[in-house]
Amino acid sequence: MSHLLPWMILSVTLTLTWLLWRHESQTSRKEVRAQFDFALRDTVSRVEQRLAAHEQMLRGLQGLFATTGLKNRAAFRDYVETLQLDANFSGIQIVGVVDLVPGNQKKAHEEVMRGLGVANYAVYPEGERELYTPIIQREPQVGRNRLPPGLDTWADPARRLAMESARDSGRAAITAKVRLAVDKKPEAQPGFIMYLPVYAYGQPRDTVAQRREHLIGWIYAAFYIEDFMASLYGNRLPGIVLEIYDGVEPTANSLMYSVGKPSEPDGYDGLHANEYMVVAGRAWTLSLSSLREFDVRYGRDVASLIAATGFGLSLSLALLSWFMVNGRERALRLAAGMTEELRHMAQHDPLTGLPNRALFSDRLGNELARAKRNGGNFGLIFVDLDYFKPINDNFGHATGDLLLRQVAQRMKETVRASDTVGRIGGDEFVVLMPMLADVEAARLLAEKLRHAIAQPFVLDGRELTVSCSLGVALYPDDGTDEITLAKSADEAMYQAKQSGRDRVWLAS
Repeated sequence: MSHLLPWMILSVTLTLTWLLWRHESQTSRKEVRAQFDFALRDTVSRVEQRLAAHEQMLRGLQGLFATTGLKNRAAFRDYVETLQLDANFSGIQIVGVVDLVPGNQKKAHEEVMRGLGVANYAVYPEGERELYTPIIQREPQVGRNRLPPGLDTWADPARRLAMESARDSGRAAITAKVRLAVDKKPEAQPGFIMYLPVYAYGQPRDTVAQRREHLIGWIYAAFYIEDFMASLYGNRLPGIVLEIYDGVEPTANSLMYSVGKPSEPDGYDGLHANEYMVVAGRAWTLSLSSLREFDVRYGRDVASLIAATGFGLSLSLALLSWFMVNGRERALRLAAGMTEELRHMAQHDPLTGLPNRALFSDRLGNELARAKRNGGNFGLIFVDLDYFKPINDNFGHATGDLLLRQVAQRMKETVRASDTVGRIGGDEFVVLMPMLADVEAARLLAEKLRHAIAQPFVLDGRELTVSCSLGVALYPDDGTDEITLAKSADEAMYQAKQSGRDRVWLAS
């Protein structure tokens, strides 16, 4: 039987290598999928938050006109100037006022507007209609926004549909994809308009009939979709193709916005998802796709290393056993050591030596089981380095890798012996803190980590500093299972980022 030992060893080690390779490939794919899903949710959230902020701005104008009247041009101009659109509401092209004029009052309306100082004012396009809805003022009056007032917006079906929706609901409504009136270029940029109705002051508006009866006009904000998307806070993830379509059918005609497409197709079959959202009464479709760059950035390229190393070790063990058939026990010990090395590679990050996502998840699961069985608290900290990308860009990836290794070592030296520090990808780390007294104990440990990482690093004779943002979640206050607890810590870390970075944020 001794002559079969090398073949048995080769068979077993190759099988183990294949199992480890498959496990690592699946884990890497799950990590990429998790990052992709987060990017989709984050984009939807940012769009909704930005539109909500613009609606609140229009609500302020609605309150102004409830007491001053639509034709108080000076009050409207002063109000828009105080808003500082470029600084506080970037993405808005123009804010305007639309009057409601019955057909038999057109001439009187034009005379009133001329009397208010609007020279040569006239409603256009010409023609007799039962109802006119002219734009009587646009602000700010700069650049291409210097367009004569008087445009009857009711004549455009897309604008009219949104205006009717706002009128009857009493809420903000946005148009389908439109060409803005101020855009005179041959190739118009896609845009949209948000309308909010203005009703007569003190009149009832509880029913649709009452709202129609007491409507006096609209206020609106017009946007180029490119400028609107550029105004969203935060950085777009690299390797992502984002498309926004008007409606629920992603077609060429309904495409409003596209960013991130590669210069030429490479045949890569990445992740893809559509998210349907309703914004101010209008359905939009957000389509997100990943490129190869996304996989490279957020995946873990360890599977190929495991395959190559495992294959080499398998052959080495087989050859050693062939030459050491009389020293079987020694060969078996060597094989066990090699197997343990493979197992360690599968459970630890190859750059820093910290537990990877799979091993950390296993330890978190054990701590959850202990806490549910015996009671008590434990903490979870998500750590993300601030402005790590410029270090890679300015000094190279070798310096970036050296910094990550030193950060990992500094974190291990800072935490308690019972704590676990793991690396879950890129410049993101996570800390498990068993048996804590309360959330204050978790916060103090997070502050120790923040201060430790903030100390200067010496990398190849160069001194560099880097800060970090930390999100802290506590069991059971912030979650009773792995998913909700991790989500709480991740969202807290995101809040730390948004609040200025280099700080600790508690989920509770």
